[in-house]
Amino acid sequence: MSESCNHDCSNCSVSCSERQSPSDFVEKLNELSHVNKVIGVVSGKGGVGKSLVTSLMAVLMNRKGYHTAVLDADITGPSIPKVFGINGRAKGGQLGDKYVIYPEKTKTGIDIMSVNLLLENTTDPVIWRGPIIAGTVKQFWTDVLWDNVDFMFVDMPPGTGDVPLTVFQSIPLDGIIVVASPQDLVSMIVTKAVNMAKMMNIPILGLVENMSYVQCPDCGKKISLFGEGHLDEVAKEHGVEVLGRLPIDPKLAKACDAGAIELFEGDWLNSAADKIEQMK
Repeated sequence: MSESCNHDCSNCSVSCSERQSPSDFVEKLNELSHVNKVIGVVSGKGGVGKSLVTSLMAVLMNRKGYHTAVLDADITGPSIPKVFGINGRAKGGQLGDKYVIYPEKTKTGIDIMSVNLLLENTTDPVIWRGPIIAGTVKQFWTDVLWDNVDFMFVDMPPGTGDVPLTVFQSIPLDGIIVVASPQDLVSMIVTKAVNMAKMMNIPILGLVENMSYVQCPDCGKKISLFGEGHLDEVAKEHGVEVLGRLPIDPKLAKACDAGAIELFEGDWLNSAADKIEQMK
């Protein structure tokens, strides 16, 4: 090993005794768990609606009859329990010779694991350094009892830092959905997320644009509050498809605030659900 080694084996061509392949970083599920497909929901910046898209996808696949789960990897900004109206705390226990953590279940049977299910108070801030946060995400994958999950959705923190890298390396993702908003910065932001996925050899299922428009309740006209988006151009540039566009909808916001996301009505992401269903 060279003295200048940065331990980034994925971008190094030197053969040495300490070299690791990408598969060496993947954490194994405990033998009591089974997860068929894992989809990450990512973005290059915060505030674009990753948690919303994650929740909607889990609900849509659940409505199709699949057992779905959400792993909330946004450790410092968890919102998944609130959106689903879960106020309890996750419990653990001995199962055979293994100690496991049981995910909380939503009203329709979606499995949820989030750091907010472990805190004394949901408003307690998570003031942890990167390695502890990354370790927590790994434990959500390895120590939680994921019982025969057909589709798991991982709500990722924004950007391309420690935790997204940990998820990309430690959890065997079958693909990612990139979430963006209709602003001029979208090209740069989406490109960062897409390029990271390509560097990590993770398939890109497609792009979703949130806050795409407001629909007039009287005439039905779609009004682009932030101007016309450039998502189609960006998708074409990177050879991926646009899976859907979400409007700014007060009913959707109200459902999230009330913890009733499972009751939402809308067909905005049906094509995304159809594409994911083909992965089974």
